[in-house]
Amino acid sequence: MKLQKPKGTQDILPAESAKWQYVENVARETFKKYNYGEIRTPMFEHYEVISRSVGDTTDIVTKEMYDFHDKGDRHITLRPEGTAPVVRSFVENKLFAPEVQKPVKMYYIGSMFRYERPQAGRLREFHQVGVECFGSSNPATDVETIAMAYQLFHELGIKDVTLHLNSLGNTASRLAYRQALIDYLTPLKDSLSKDSQRRLEENPLRVLDSKEKEDQAAVEKAPSILDYLDEESQTHFDAVRQMLESLAIPYLIDTNMVRGLDYYNHTIFEFMAKVGNSDLTICAGGRYDGLVDYFDGPETPGFGFGLGLERLLLILDKQGIYLPVEESLDVYIAVLGQSANGKALELVQALRAQGFKAERDYLGRKIKAQFKSADAFKAKTVITLGESELESGQVIVKNNQTRQELETSLEAISQDFAGILEQLGY
Repeated sequence: MKLQKPKGTQDILPAESAKWQYVENVARETFKKYNYGEIRTPMFEHYEVISRSVGDTTDIVTKEMYDFHDKGDRHITLRPEGTAPVVRSFVENKLFAPEVQKPVKMYYIGSMFRYERPQAGRLREFHQVGVECFGSSNPATDVETIAMAYQLFHELGIKDVTLHLNSLGNTASRLAYRQALIDYLTPLKDSLSKDSQRRLEENPLRVLDSKEKEDQAAVEKAPSILDYLDEESQTHFDAVRQMLESLAIPYLIDTNMVRGLDYYNHTIFEFMAKVGNSDLTICAGGRYDGLVDYFDGPETPGFGFGLGLERLLLILDKQGIYLPVEESLDVYIAVLGQSANGKALELVQALRAQGFKAERDYLGRKIKAQFKSADAFKAKTVITLGESELESGQVIVKNNQTRQELETSLEAISQDFAGILEQLGY
């Protein structure tokens, strides 16, 4: 049997991984500016953590979860999304306690798992960056969080980003709208897809979210949820819109956007990015004021978003955005003869201890092959170390771009390589 990675997974090799690290670091630095701290939750959770929060009728729970019974017969699932585990942790660790400063702001970066059809930018093991903010029902929190995502895309250089905005209102507004939607869709039931026929009974708002052509045609003239917002919901949504405009963040109202998870209320949003002729969702989220309560914590408002790293990197690639990933070596040591082996190790370690990115030859190759390696590694400087250099204690450091050379002592390199680089024009 040929051993291969499971379907829907990928190996992220070092050259590619450097891009991932760059994007993750930009995200960390952006979130830090907004006073978010990192949380790391387990990769697997009790099944109920996901099914209760995401919704029993969602595709995630009914079709996509990797769930199993462990050796203690506990029903376990690999996490398919990031919000429910963070809410579970918020309640379990009593972060709602009065002594904990509010709002509580957390972000996460990690693997998620969904059994779905693999496609570009969508895998069975995928990586998500997400943020969650607990304790504020202020519409300014909605806007601040959206602005944070917007700033992240700006920092990465992503172009043609559009914010799609909607409100699901509070519970009363949602129930009124739910009934109006059932009344509208019931006569059209036979024209809907099989999934949407089922959703009509269980969660009719999900029909609006369907990607099937027959469903999209059916909901074209569906009533808008914005017509069913009560005064409280309307006031909240108006404030969000006003604040977005004051920050000069453009948006489109998209009344058919309901988000695929059951826990949202009030503001929901998606950022779409233009790639060729397609609009790809790059980030999505919204408000979930009932979720902490659902996990048996005190009533606590929440707001957050998630974005897929694979999708983000795909968009960066398709838009031709260069990521300033450091690929070059500061110094490469060419080693001539067995007698120089030990000294070369000491020297390369001394350079690394000074904070330089350094490599040496370990394979005892001819000098020409070693110089080719230095070029392949994009080494800024090259040092050749052989028997004569050992005897004299002097070596030549060569600028690999300009070919300028500088003779210096092994001791000087071990003590102050920064000064040598400076003399060579770096």
